[in-house]
Amino acid sequence: MKGLLAVQLQKAAAAAGLLTGKKFALLVASSLVATTGIVASALTGPGGLSPMTEAAARALLEEQPAALATAPAPAAAEESFSPPPPEAASSAGSVPAAAPAAVPSAAPEALSTPEPETPVTPPSEEPELPEAGPVKHVFLISLASPGYEDTFGTSSQMPYLSATLRPQGVLLSNYSLLGTSSLANGLAAIGGQAPTAASQGDCPEYEKCLFPVETLSLADQLTTGRYSWHAYLGEMADPEGKPDNCVHPEPDATEAPATGGYAAKLNPFVFFHSLLDLGDCAANDVPLSEMAGDLKKSDATANFSYIAPNLCDSGFRGQCPEGTADGAAAADAFLEKTVPEILSSPAYKQDGLLIVSFGASDPAPPADPAAAPEADPLEVGALLASPLLTPNGTDAAAYDPYSLLRSVDELFGLEPLGKAAGKTIHSFASAFVAGETAAGD
Repeated sequence: MKGLLAVQLQKAAAAAGLLTGKKFALLVASSLVATTGIVASALTGPGGLSPMTEAAARALLEEQPAALATAPAPAAAEESFSPPPPEAASSAGSVPAAAPAAVPSAAPEALSTPEPETPVTPPSEEPELPEAGPVKHVFLISLASPGYEDTFGTSSQMPYLSATLRPQGVLLSNYSLLGTSSLANGLAAIGGQAPTAASQGDCPEYEKCLFPVETLSLADQLTTGRYSWHAYLGEMADPEGKPDNCVHPEPDATEAPATGGYAAKLNPFVFFHSLLDLGDCAANDVPLSEMAGDLKKSDATANFSYIAPNLCDSGFRGQCPEGTADGAAAADAFLEKTVPEILSSPAYKQDGLLIVSFGASDPAPPADPAAAPEADPLEVGALLASPLLTPNGTDAAAYDPYSLLRSVDELFGLEPLGKAAGKTIHSFASAFVAGETAAGD
C-alpha cells in the first residue's frame, strides 16, 4: 500500500514542477486532500488493516510535507502561495492539516513495536496478470463513424482508411460501440465505466460525469506501472485561445464548445479526479500540436498515446467550415495527414501498434426519414496496424470499447479495469504475445 500511495504522491510532485502561482497552490492542496483521502479510506475501511499496513499508511501521511517541499517554488510574478507555518512544517511525525479528522489513532504499541510481517500468499482463485507483450507503444485514434459500410464497404466515404490503410493492417469487422455518444464510449475505453444517462448525452453539465479520486483510469494504471502516456486533443486551448493542457469546464458550468473546435466530450481523461487532483492531467493531457515533436524520438514517445482531433477532423457532420470536407471526408483527410507521421516514427517502427477506432457514431440521415435505418449505427469496425502483425487480416470476434481497454491493459501486463474485466470481453492482446496475426485469413 505504501508503495502505491507513494507513487501517487510522486505524480503530484512531478506535475507541480510544471505549474506556478495559483495553479501550483491548487495542485498542492488538492493532492494532499486526494492522497490523504485515499489513506483515510483504507484506514477506516470495513475490512480493517494489519498493524504493518496501517503503520505504512500513517508513515506516508507523515512524509507528505517533506515530499511536496521538493517541488519547485512558484514564480514571483504569479499569485503567491503561502506555505504552512514553520512549526507545522517542521513538526516531525505530525499528520498534515488536509488529513481527514476521521482517521482513527492506533494504539502506540501497534506502531512502535510491530510484529514481524508474515508473507501473504495470494489466493489461488485470483487470476494471474498477463505478461507484457512485445508492443511497447500504442497509438489510439478516436473518431466519429459514418457507419460500417460507409467506412469499410465498397462505397466507402473514407478511401484512405479503407483502401490505403486497410491492406496494411487487421480489420476488426465486428467492433461495435456501446452508444452513439463520444463521452460514454471514451469513459468505457479508458476507465471501464458503463454508460449512464448523463454520459450518453455527452454530459454538457460537466460535474455530473466527474468520477471520485478513488476511481482509476488506464492513465493511472500506466503511471503506477511505470509506463508513460499522453492524450493529444485537437485545438485544446484556454479561454483566450492559447494552447493549454487539460482544458475542461468549471465543475458547475455547462459547456458550449465552438463549432468544429475542441470539446470536453472528446477528452475522457478530464472526467477523472484521480488525474485532475494528482496532476497527471495537467502534465500529460496536451494539445495535438505537440505530438509531432514527441514522435521524432522513441524515448520521447509515450507508451500510450490517445489521439482525438477537433470536432471537424473527428468526422462529426456540420462541424467544418462551409466549402471544405465535412463529416467522414474530414476524418479521412485527418488520417491521411496524421497516420503517416505515426507509421514513420521510430517508436512505431520498433514496437508500435496503431488502433484506428471510432468513439462515436454520426451516420448521415436516410434519404427517406420514414424508412427504417439500413444498418445498426453502433456497428462501426476498427483497424489495427503494427509491424508485429501480418497485414491484410480480418478478425471477426466481437469487440467494443471495453475490449480496447482490456487489450491495452493486457499488452502492458496490467489488470483490466471495471467492465473490461468481464468474462465475455474479448481481447486482441494475445495476437501479439503469441506473435501471430489477430486472426487467420
